[in-house]
Amino acid sequence: MIPKEAIAKELQGKTVLVTGGTGSFGKKFIKTILDNYDVKKVIVYSRDELKQFEMQEMYKEYAKKLRFFIGDVRDKERLYLAFKGVDIVIHAAAMKQVPAAEYNPMECIKTNINGAENIVEMAIECGVQKVIALSTDKAANPINLYGATKLCSDKLFVAGNNLVGDKHTLFSVVRYGNVAGSRGSVVPFFKKLIEDGTTFLPITDDKMTRFWITLEQGIHFVLSALVRMHGGEVFVPKIPSIKIVDLATAMAPNLEQKIIGIRPGEKIHEIMCPQDDAFHTLQFDDFFIIKPSVSFSEIDYKKTKYGEIGTEVPLGFEYNSFNNTHYLSVEEIRELHNKYL
Repeated sequence: MIPKEAIAKELQGKTVLVTGGTGSFGKKFIKTILDNYDVKKVIVYSRDELKQFEMQEMYKEYAKKLRFFIGDVRDKERLYLAFKGVDIVIHAAAMKQVPAAEYNPMECIKTNINGAENIVEMAIECGVQKVIALSTDKAANPINLYGATKLCSDKLFVAGNNLVGDKHTLFSVVRYGNVAGSRGSVVPFFKKLIEDGTTFLPITDDKMTRFWITLEQGIHFVLSALVRMHGGEVFVPKIPSIKIVDLATAMAPNLEQKIIGIRPGEKIHEIMCPQDDAFHTLQFDDFFIIKPSVSFSEIDYKKTKYGEIGTEVPLGFEYNSFNNTHYLSVEEIRELHNKYL
């Protein structure tokens, strides 16, 4: 666990830009650093002017340090203007809905892949110090377009470290699972059904498992990665799994559960460290690092920038939501639900 003091030192006097800054992660991340750390400025970069207006109203107390920049990650020229004078970029913007990506593939590619390429190029051009891109468990052995575009995005950010030349920009990736209560999770969907008086909860498959992390845990892991990163790592936290049927039971113990079948592009179990990446994977106390497969530097990734020591995982190792040794019980899920939602 990286202490708050180390994160404070990393953020002291820095200008931080968050793409997708009006989303679930962005809003909470920005409030967290404004509440707890002495940053110079925080820039919200997103394309929805209404959400930016609502966020301005919500965070009026931070008006002196908070800036809003309407723009799309597809727009390289706009990114260039936004990145001037920025020290740290957290890239959270993405097209995330699996079915929407399946039906609108080119839109997903333009945002998640072309947008990632633009951010890498403009971060180097503008002298940004550190970039962390948010990934997803769906990027590991992807079977849907969203996951495939995020895997491609991950590769672009990792390879960005080999393109910097005499510049000093560092790129790393943070990959984690479903965020409890975020717009992309099933929780708001179940919650709406319950509030509307449904007689059952739809379950795609009763064997389905997912990784589970709270927004607060995800934010701290991203901030910790800023301290730990050499550049080129994919950081993966050790987090619990849940069974979807247990989630439904925790939220509505008296409702029937009906199996409706898997949606397009959906998996039964999710993966965060694929078996084929085992010879690149290092294990630490509470996280994994997947090293870059191609690197022109002599970095020893077994030791993080903060000094934590990792070990190689055995060949054939895979970290997935099914073989995970830590599952949340129905009661633990209910406690998290009551605390955060």
